[in-house]
Amino acid sequence: MPELPEVETTVRGLARFLEGETLARVATRRADLRRPFPPDLVQVLTGARVTGMGRRAKYGLIHVDRGQTMVFHLGMSGRWRIDPEDLEKHDHLVLETGSGHRLALCDPRRFGSVDLVETAALDQWPAFAALGPEPLSPALTPAHLAASFAGRLAAIKLLLLDQRVVAGLGNIYVCEALFRARIDPEKPGGKVSPAALRKLVPQIKAVLEEAIAAGGSTLRDYAQPDGQLGYFAKAFDVYGREGEACRSCGGPVRRIVQGGRSTWSCPRCQK
Repeated sequence: MPELPEVETTVRGLARFLEGETLARVATRRADLRRPFPPDLVQVLTGARVTGMGRRAKYGLIHVDRGQTMVFHLGMSGRWRIDPEDLEKHDHLVLETGSGHRLALCDPRRFGSVDLVETAALDQWPAFAALGPEPLSPALTPAHLAASFAGRLAAIKLLLLDQRVVAGLGNIYVCEALFRARIDPEKPGGKVSPAALRKLVPQIKAVLEEAIAAGGSTLRDYAQPDGQLGYFAKAFDVYGREGEACRSCGGPVRRIVQGGRSTWSCPRCQK
């Protein structure tokens, strides 16, 4: 599933072709993805001008001058394609701009979604209302994590994946940040020391920023809107490296399952 860096990279790629542009044509090529397209999506967006782009957690935002925002989620396999020569059967939503660019939302598995939300009410939209702070914002602090983890016996890995604690963190980057901070992913959140949290927060931000700079991580389906792959996977310290040598101590990287998700870590380095 595309995580925060992949969505951020996607939004930045789309912005070069959409910001300030008029949507001359909007077409849905099937009735739904994970759920139906909004019934008024085509009517609202056709002829509208894109006033800005954004991201909240793992959702991309396209704001238009009609007081509405198109909110998209890439699901498991979604990606945008810019100026494809031909539309494919999995290109389910097509936007065409007044300057002649065509952007297609391709989602073979159809686990993604598209919603239309009043821009002024975005923060109250149910999917956003309960989200924690953005990890790259000043709101993510050691004090915030300490308050969120206080008294909690759940593993810190699982707490960091809770979108109510931090918005947008996913499995890849939590594994990598915990390794960099030298924290055992199985450690109960309430028992993680303040000193460890002071190490963790900058590592979360650093790994996300590095991943964005590298265009995200391509594991299976993800590609940037211009077709380029994300290259951060080449820099993984632990994710997907079960049995390989830890880059710090040389010991074997371990994989365990937590909450139905794989976790990779170095038992020697992460205490």
